[in-house]
Amino acid sequence: MSVLSLSPAMLATAKSAFSTRRANTSAMKNLLKGPLQPRPGDLVLAQIESIGQHKRLQLSNGRPAQLFENDTVIVAYGHRYAPDQFEAEVPPNLDACHLAAAGGLAARVLSQHGAMAPPTKLQPLGLIGDGRGQPLNLRDFALPSSTMNVAVPVLAVVGTCMNSGKTTAAAHLIHGLNCAGHRVGAAKVTGTGAPADVSLMADAGASAVLDFTDAGHASTYLLEVPDLEAILSTLIGHLQARDVSAIVIEVADGLYQRETASLLESERFRASVSGVLMAAQDSLGATAGVAWLRERQLPVVGIAGLLTQSPLASREAVAATNLPVYSLVDLRDARIAMAPGIPSAPASAPTLWVAA
Repeated sequence: MSVLSLSPAMLATAKSAFSTRRANTSAMKNLLKGPLQPRPGDLVLAQIESIGQHKRLQLSNGRPAQLFENDTVIVAYGHRYAPDQFEAEVPPNLDACHLAAAGGLAARVLSQHGAMAPPTKLQPLGLIGDGRGQPLNLRDFALPSSTMNVAVPVLAVVGTCMNSGKTTAAAHLIHGLNCAGHRVGAAKVTGTGAPADVSLMADAGASAVLDFTDAGHASTYLLEVPDLEAILSTLIGHLQARDVSAIVIEVADGLYQRETASLLESERFRASVSGVLMAAQDSLGATAGVAWLRERQLPVVGIAGLLTQSPLASREAVAATNLPVYSLVDLRDARIAMAPGIPSAPASAPTLWVAA
């Protein structure tokens, strides 16, 4: 391994991705080259070799920046699971790889959805190291771990698949709770680092928003259950410390995704949530999803997502599950958002959101 000084000028001209937003540039002192094996979360300085699917990089401040060939970028290594986009894993070396997500994920693409263009190619210039020549990892900048003693309602939004309407449903529920007088905390606990979802939650009225990048992970694909539970505990713990009276969390992807299923099946998740809202694209997906949740004794309280655009599909889901279907208009209505049993104001007794 060779260690080269990383000049402030190199850092200043590089585009820093959202995935690295917690990383302190003052800690970036060296560039590490040679036969190194990157780990998920390691920071890497890379050059854009060719432009493919991702033509913009979402910066640490959330702005999408146009990419050009030969640009230098600061991104993080990470695995990706996105059925509508790319499947990718951290490569075993610093050879050329890909920009697997616009939020700043360096990985080697293994498969892709048919609608995707070839991925943007990266040429790593070296891992970014500290003053001692050790690789810097996102975990070095994470929030302190937190034990979780849940003292406020925690409402989870899960879905049948990617793009089933989870984040939109979560945002409208946040808005409804905010209108009802709650100080709402929000978190995306799994997925791939990107600013759009956390920004939407903030726009909806959440007073505090966190995601798994705050817990030191560029993505959560291939994490084991203890890491997933640690993310859940840390994010809920830090949100509670910000004096919120209700918390809305989103679990990414679908119920069949490995990490989603593992987290939802864990005792810690079951003990944390007061209610689960199922987002689906159609009535059959909603019915299967509700059955999956009920088999695991999770408190599913209703259905949301893209199927609510169809009155017929909504009626089918109600008939099949005997659960209410909540449209976006419903979720942002203060009275309906409170319907499953959330206290009517922050000063009320801490009644939890529970299934009937």
